[in-house]
Amino acid sequence: MRRTDGELILFWTLPAVALIWISAFFLFPGFLHPMSPTMSAAEVAGFYRDEAARIRYSMILFNWFGVGLVPVVVLLALQVRRMAHRTPILSYSLIACAGGPPALFLIANMFWLLGAFRPDRAPELTMLFNDLAWITFSVMVSYLIAQCLLLALAIYWDRNDTPVFRPWVAHFNVATAVALMPAAFTALALDGPFAWDGLLSFWLKNIAIATWIIVMGVVLGQTIMRQRRSAEQVSV
Repeated sequence: MRRTDGELILFWTLPAVALIWISAFFLFPGFLHPMSPTMSAAEVAGFYRDEAARIRYSMILFNWFGVGLVPVVVLLALQVRRMAHRTPILSYSLIACAGGPPALFLIANMFWLLGAFRPDRAPELTMLFNDLAWITFSVMVSYLIAQCLLLALAIYWDRNDTPVFRPWVAHFNVATAVALMPAAFTALALDGPFAWDGLLSFWLKNIAIATWIIVMGVVLGQTIMRQRRSAEQVSV
């Protein structure tokens, strides 16, 4: 029971993480509408000069979002550990993947913050920080893809009489991994759907991440509550 209660405490951090993500997404002026890679150095420098305050505050919020996702992935790894597998390697691999996206996300945030920290610096330097931020933010999907595929494999290979997660959750994670793949090619294009502001690399990726957080949050909550009820019945 104590372990399940601890899981519930961690699980209820997810709504706060979602609220931070939504607030930061709409606060950062570079997302609505996303900045274009074809902007000149002067235009980029002007953006950071005019929007310095909003960039700084939104990046502070985004930092907390990146850290806040770690407990959620660890909770998923714990559920994978409960699955009927011959080895715990999948749960360990999932935990390892949990450290990648937050670290890269924080690096992207740092570059955005650096661009807004001294907006009066040479435009070319501000443009460099902006490029570093957007490319890092866009191509970090390799960890997320691996995370989704590992979770899907764990669900497919679960041999419990009552599976921890239903098969459709595995299908959903495979579909999410596919939706994230185009963003890995962001550095190859300055315009079009693969550019960092494009339909595939920005909108599809971010919608897929938001949908994954919502769906997996609901599934994880239902699973924890079901396990809690089972534990209570056993104790009685």
